[in-house]
Order: sequence, then C-alpha cells, then structure tokens
Amino acid sequence: MKKLTILVDMDDVLENLVECWVNELNKKCGSSLREEDITDWRIAKFFPQLTKDDLFSPLNTTEFWEKISPMQNAQEVLKRLIDDGHTIRIVTASYYATVPAKIKRLLEMYPYLKWEDVIVASDKSLVNGDIMIDDGTHNLETTSCDLPILFDRPHNRSYNDLAAGMVRVETWDEIYEVVSDFAELLSADDEIDRVLKGVDVESV
Repeated sequence: MKKLTILVDMDDVLENLVECWVNELNKKCGSSLREEDITDWRIAKFFPQLTKDDLFSPLNTTEFWEKISPMQNAQEVLKRLIDDGHTIRIVTASYYATVPAKIKRLLEMYPYLKWEDVIVASDKSLVNGDIMIDDGTHNLETTSCDLPILFDRPHNRSYNDLAAGMVRVETWDEIYEVVSDFAELLSADDEIDRVLKGVDVESV
C-alpha cells in the first residue's frame, strides 16, 4: 500500500463544531434550530437577528471548545490511518484568537496527534498533500491534492460533488475504505511503472 499525505480538516470533520455552535446561538436567540437546519455554509443566514460579533463570540471562549466532541469513529479511524503508515496533517482555517483553546481540545480528543501535525492556514490551497478531507467545498475546489474527499454535512448537501470530481463520504468508516482503495490503486500503478521501466524496448 502506498503511503500518503492526508490533509484533514478539523471543524465538522474531526469534531462537531456546527452542532455546538447552533446550541450556543439558540441560547442567545431563544430559537430551537438543529444542525440539520443549517443547510448553507453561511450560518449567519439562519440567525439574522444577531450581529457578526454575537454570531462568532461563542467560538472565542475556552468553555465553548471544551464542549466539542469527536465525530463518530473519527478517533479510531484516524489512528488506523496513521498505523497504516500514512502521514496525517490537520489543516484548519481558524481565527487566530480561537487557536489556543481549539488546538488544546483537538489534542485532548486525539492524544496520538502532536502540535507539529497541525497546520493553521487561511488559504488551504497552499498546503500540499495526496488527499484532502474537508466539509468545505471551496477548499476542495482549490486543492492540488489528487483526491478531494467531501465529508457530508447538512450545509454541503446541495453541492454537486460528482460534477466537481469529489468523492462524498458520510462516515469515517467510509473515509478509511476510500483512502485504502486509493492507496492500493497508486501502489498498483507504481508497480506497473517499475515493470515497464525494466522492459528492454529493443527486445520487444
């Protein structure tokens, strides 16, 4: 199996940001929205009564990030990918004020990761790898990675992933299958290349 560099988004891929965020905003507004109701990337559309400061203020507190929890099976599958020999880089486009609490919580949930495994980048297209896993279609549209994997969330379900050349997955178990199949395919291609390079074309 070919060893790959896999770029993994944090928010709503490794953990449940929108679910926790909506819960906090409901408290401010007296509303009862659920994560499933947030069908657009721009969460402000669903809380028009809030100012920008009110909308983002929960994310700037340590208490908020302490409520964050891992996506189902993400801890186990990410560890399996590392054990398979792949290089994992967590790539997050985070506002600088949120970074200390956010990354602290990440390393608590995924203790086998290190700070050195994390890349904070406002423009993810500058980060190179073989595979990118993200819930943000804009990040996958601009990546140079060979395989863009779209993690299914309510806010991206109207997006035509097939037309964009992306692979949509709904669970971390699916991620493992897609990554493993891709790694095996690349290994087979490498083997064919080695065989062809070893052929004496004049003897054919």
